[in-house]
Amino acid sequence: MGGRLIHLQVVKSDKYESFALNTRKNFVPISARRGDLVDRKGNLLATTRSVVVVGMDPQSLLEEDYKKFPALAKILGLLVKDIEQAANKKVRSGTEDGESIKLVRWVKLKEGVEESEFKQIKELKIKGVYGNYKHSRLYPNQSLASHLLGYVNDEGKACMGVELLSDYYLKGQDGWNEIERDGRRREMPQYRSLEVEARNGLNVELTLDRMVQEIVEDELKRIVEEYEPLSASIIVSSPRTGEILALGNAPTFDPNSYGEYPLENQRNRALTDLYEPGSTYKIVPVGGALNEGIVNPDDIIDCSIPTYQVGNRVRRLPSDHHPLGKISLREVVQKSSNRGAAQLGIKLGSNRLYEYSKMFGFGESSNMGLVGERRGTLHHPKRWDGLTITRLPMGHAVAVSAIQVHAAMSSVANGGILMKPSLLKRVFDEEGKTVVSFQPRPVRRVVSEKVAKVMTEMLVSVVSTEGTAARARISGYAVAGKTGTTQKIIDGKYSNRHHVASFCGYLPADDPLVAVTVLVDEPNMSKGRLGYGGSVAGPAFQRVAKKIIGYMGIKPKPAEVSFFKDLNINKQNF
Repeated sequence: MGGRLIHLQVVKSDKYESFALNTRKNFVPISARRGDLVDRKGNLLATTRSVVVVGMDPQSLLEEDYKKFPALAKILGLLVKDIEQAANKKVRSGTEDGESIKLVRWVKLKEGVEESEFKQIKELKIKGVYGNYKHSRLYPNQSLASHLLGYVNDEGKACMGVELLSDYYLKGQDGWNEIERDGRRREMPQYRSLEVEARNGLNVELTLDRMVQEIVEDELKRIVEEYEPLSASIIVSSPRTGEILALGNAPTFDPNSYGEYPLENQRNRALTDLYEPGSTYKIVPVGGALNEGIVNPDDIIDCSIPTYQVGNRVRRLPSDHHPLGKISLREVVQKSSNRGAAQLGIKLGSNRLYEYSKMFGFGESSNMGLVGERRGTLHHPKRWDGLTITRLPMGHAVAVSAIQVHAAMSSVANGGILMKPSLLKRVFDEEGKTVVSFQPRPVRRVVSEKVAKVMTEMLVSVVSTEGTAARARISGYAVAGKTGTTQKIIDGKYSNRHHVASFCGYLPADDPLVAVTVLVDEPNMSKGRLGYGGSVAGPAFQRVAKKIIGYMGIKPKPAEVSFFKDLNINKQNF
């Protein structure tokens, strides 16, 4: 016995002294509350609630406590045998120097227990069962704007969306207490040697409008029910500021239970999925040719010819869906002529066509700040083949995202100035005081203001009874826009059955307040009909725009708006 005492008290004294000290003295973290996310009108989009992690100290259980396990299991939604198994974990497996030194003092039973349920547990008065409060993220609108908001995972890490983008402001700073406990594991406040208070996170106001977001997601549900596409996206923004009012994708997910959905549902397809834009891209050669003074709006372009000769070289032109003959530049836009757009590309030349593509924002990120956004593909002229100069103007040989097309069209609506798409409006504290504000940021001027007005007049004619987007018209309002119907490449060839239908437009055309882009990937059309942008995306745009008009109170104006009044348009003006 004397030898054993000497071994414990002398030889092993340092180890057991440290073990006893660690048992008595603990650092207890104090979690900071994560800030809220609200829309531009203060509606709550994401918040933090307090939940309880319920656990058990097997060493503190009394014999009569075992009789209360069925009631505890019922409250927690567990099996009684799970509770009993936790109660029997009294010693941790593993030894050190042949001596067992670890007693189990905590076994987790369940996370995320509501405070009301924990109150019922405390009323059972089971001595060894207690709980630790922690913060849990809550998204009260379920799947609404989930791809923009993102989520915080079970480990408390922001994973995507604004949650990750604004994590620096939202997360706050955790605190801690250094405490000592007595032999019965009770805290002794008189020995609390260090206390650092937690600093709660700040709140972030987004540019989103909850009502507009609901309008968008309702329309996405309708598109899915009617066409059963692979995916669909809708974007709504203010052309003047670049502020995103709504952005939705299908399929979607609920950030409250993100683990129950396929991982691909979390993809923000409006930023990550690339496609050949088709005719929505024609604003690039049209805008470039007008801005360079190469053509006049009334110039006649022969769309009946299959080839176009430049010097000694003959360029083969793409075909149109219908014979168009000799038509004006206005009609090239209105009828969405591939041959007319190709001739504009040839007139611009490869270098200028490439530069205007870059100016409109293609081939580069919009820098919204969301993880996963892709730059797309826009090859330098050095890598072009003989067909690129005639195919790029019609939206082939280039890969873009929906947000890039949306920003490019919005630059025309904004008088020729490309704006950076934005989601953050301001950061504010618990008292509502603004800590950081985010202002609209122009990127560059793409075309002159006068050219932008001329392009708008042409785009208004697209949304007319003679244009390709007749089903996007809204009575009493001038709507400008462009359809896009892209044949997807299947097995190395352009398919006649697999299409991406799109429409991008804005209104009121003479004083744009909202821009809306609709993209539907492979709509399932009945009776062999093709999924054209005008027949699929155009009507969806119309329904969304009508609801936004009613919500925002946009006053009607005549649809026949002339932008050439008092402009004195001629070649010298460009």
